[in-house]
Amino acid sequence: MKKAINIRMDETLLTDLDSYAHELERSRTYIIEKAVSTYFDTLDEMIADKRIDELKAGKTEVYTLEEVAKRLGLS
Repeated sequence: MKKAINIRMDETLLTDLDSYAHELERSRTYIIEKAVSTYFDTLDEMIADKRIDELKAGKTEVYTLEEVAKRLGLS
């Protein structure tokens, strides 16, 4: 199910959006959805890098599957 949102966008960015939409014969919504979806891949990588850095710095604890199961009383 799709939900509507309202956003404010710089006029230059909106002009670019309209140009891409027109060239590709797609809607603004389509272009924005694809852009956000693609950017989420980048954000996933950034989060993974951050978590690796935290692990290396000793800021995060790692547990084996067996340890988690034991803590949950599943073993």
